[in-house]
Amino acid sequence: KLISLVNICAFSLYTESSNHYQLLSDSSRGAGGNYTVSSAAVKHTGVYVCRAERGKPAYKTTYSNTQPVWVTGVSPLVSLIISPSRTQHFTFVSLSLSCEDQSNSDRWRVKRYTESEQWEDCSSSVWGSQTGSTCTISSTITSDTGVYCCQSESGENYHPVNITVHSGVILESPVHPVTEGDNLTLCCLYQNTSLILRADFYKDGSLIQNQTTEMIISNVSKSHEGFYYCKHSERGESPKSWISVRGEI
Repeated sequence: KLISLVNICAFSLYTESSNHYQLLSDSSRGAGGNYTVSSAAVKHTGVYVCRAERGKPAYKTTYSNTQPVWVTGVSPLVSLIISPSRTQHFTFVSLSLSCEDQSNSDRWRVKRYTESEQWEDCSSSVWGSQTGSTCTISSTITSDTGVYCCQSESGENYHPVNITVHSGVILESPVHPVTEGDNLTLCCLYQNTSLILRADFYKDGSLIQNQTTEMIISNVSKSHEGFYYCKHSERGESPKSWISVRGEI
C-alpha cells in the first residue's frame, strides 16, 4: 500500500533515538511537495511533521502540527485502550491508557510525544505512573496533550493516538477509526455541569448540524472523514478531532 502525505513543504519524521526531527532523505522540497511511502510497513509508524522552505540561504517556517501515522497488519499486535474512551479530555480528571494484546502481556510501555518535543516514558515520568502495561495520569493538565502510543521491548512504537486535554468544552468522538456502514455518534461535553445543552456541530469548518444535544451520522462512508468540533454559544467551542473511516473488515 501507499501512504501519501501532501503539503507544500519538506517532510520529517521524529526519531526517538536522537530526540529530534530527522528530514526524510527523499522528501520533496518543491512547491506542492508530497511524500509517499511505498510498501508501508510497521516500521513507518511514527510522528510526522512538515515545514516550508524557500530561498538561498533557505528561510524555514516553524514545524506543522504533528501527525501520527499508524501502520498495522490485519490483526494489530497491540491496541491502546483509553479510559474514558475518547480522544478529548477535561483538565483535572483521571486518564487511563492501557496497551492490550492477545496474550494480555505486560511487556508494553506507554510513551508520549508532546509540546516538549521529545518522547517520554510513563514508567519513568512525573506526569504518570505505569503498572504492568497500564499508564495512569491522576490529574490531567493541558500540557498532557500529545501523541500516545505503545512501545514494545524492542523499541518499536505501535498504535499512536492523538489526545487533547482542554477545559470548558470537549467533543466526545471515537478513539479508533469508524468502519464504513456503521453509525457515528458525536456529543458535546461541558466541564463542571451535568446539564444537557444544545450545541452546533462542524466538519472542516462548515456547520453541519445546529442546536442539538448530539449528532448521529448513519451509514458512515469515506466522505465523512474530516475534522469535527462542536460549539456552544456561551460556553465556547471544543478542539478539533479527526474522524477516520476504514473499509469494512
